[in-house]
Amino acid sequence: MKLSDLIQAVTPLEVYGDMECAVAGVTDDSRQVRAGSVFVAVKGTRADGHAHLSQAWERGAVAAVVERPLAEIVRPDERAQLVCAHRAVVRVSDTRQALGRLAARFHGDPAHHLTMIGVTGTNGKTTVTHVIKALAERAGRMPGLLGTVGYFLATDSLRSSLTTPGAVDLQSLLATMVRRRMDTAVLEVSSHALALDRLAGCAFDLVVFTNLTQDHLDFHGTMDAYFEAKRRLFTDYVRTGSCDANLPRAIINCDDEWGRKLLGHCSVPVWTYGLQSEADIRAYDIKLGLDGTRFCVRTPRGMITVRSPLVGEYNVSNVLAGIGAGMALGLELPIMQETLETVRNVPGRFERIEEGQDFTVIVDYAHTDDALARILAAARMLGANRILTVFGCGGDRDPGKRPKMGAIAAMHSDFVILTSDNPRTEDPQKILREIELGILASPSHERAPYLVIPDRAQAIHEAIQRARPRDLVLIAGKGHEDYQILGEKRIDFDDRQVARQAIHAVGAARS
Repeated sequence: MKLSDLIQAVTPLEVYGDMECAVAGVTDDSRQVRAGSVFVAVKGTRADGHAHLSQAWERGAVAAVVERPLAEIVRPDERAQLVCAHRAVVRVSDTRQALGRLAARFHGDPAHHLTMIGVTGTNGKTTVTHVIKALAERAGRMPGLLGTVGYFLATDSLRSSLTTPGAVDLQSLLATMVRRRMDTAVLEVSSHALALDRLAGCAFDLVVFTNLTQDHLDFHGTMDAYFEAKRRLFTDYVRTGSCDANLPRAIINCDDEWGRKLLGHCSVPVWTYGLQSEADIRAYDIKLGLDGTRFCVRTPRGMITVRSPLVGEYNVSNVLAGIGAGMALGLELPIMQETLETVRNVPGRFERIEEGQDFTVIVDYAHTDDALARILAAARMLGANRILTVFGCGGDRDPGKRPKMGAIAAMHSDFVILTSDNPRTEDPQKILREIELGILASPSHERAPYLVIPDRAQAIHEAIQRARPRDLVLIAGKGHEDYQILGEKRIDFDDRQVARQAIHAVGAARS
């Protein structure tokens, strides 16, 4: 591909140099530049790509895409050298937006060749995307899935470093799906990805909103700004134009106050879901159990009874979102009814650890106050004798949720152990003190007794050692993660593995 072809994806403000040079790739990381690369200088929170232009040229870049005026980038005496060296500089108004569009163009605009489904919200994205993937497969499609637990491309699965990949990686992954003759892409869409324009170059055929509760305010600042980032999926990235009025382009949880607000921003057909009577897709007659959930669903296409292995009322909501997407994909209700009976928990989402013990151990990713409240409510409704909760809060992340999570754990558990959860560069003791403030602010007659054990392995062992028959130990916050982030380093750590070791150690000590 020539540079003149590539830059048709953007609106250049200034260009200088050889527009006919051959392009071998697009990147915003000067360390990844190779011969023939187009380097896009993006200004980030920690570094400005414009400061690394010389490194990009040295590594073989044929072009640079910048925001600054070319007079600041290329001195008059260097202009002739650019042409002679078959290099170019292109100025655009927004390099972050340009990055995704250029990467999409380089890879042949893969999103145009896929049915694109995006799911956003604070909680539930992972489960909803896995439900949709299962339903899409039942519909005869070949879906790929990009999300928190991993990137799933046909028979291959890759570890995910971000819930939604960066713009360059995203377009590369979508292009891989197209090459493998996959026809559908199901994406977890994070608020960071929306705010940072990682989705530039994509348009979605169907978008889903699960809920919005406090999280990521260290990045967004306010709940309104957090909402505005989520809104963009429904206004900036959903396909418009000719729509079948009988099928939705957006599926929104109307039980959520932010979901109801979002309805006023949508200009495409919408279906709502929830447990409220006005929802288009509504669940009722819900029966919860440790082995799954049974409920009835009323939809615009009729009624079905769902028997799902997923546990908890919050998963009823997740399944409803999946049903809406399944109908949008053309699946008949009886087929969905059968399929939903086989969709099991995603790793690290209310995952039971079974090692023959006479009490229940659950590992879950709940890392917001709302998610923790939902998971504790589910645990309580399962009839546990006592609930022992082990959790912490991530470092270098929204500190405002820490006391809230402490208060919720104290009010809805019978015993709480505060511990570390990816403290990163923050002082773990400081994080634990901020969580503890929420516990101490709770009425004394309502709050559970608690311990503070910074070492997470010791905390898990202590909870399991205290467990008695019919108790439930909830280990919250990390779920599927198999690491702890201490400072700038990752160390191996898996709550599930540590819990199994603790169960065996306690069992041996008691026998």
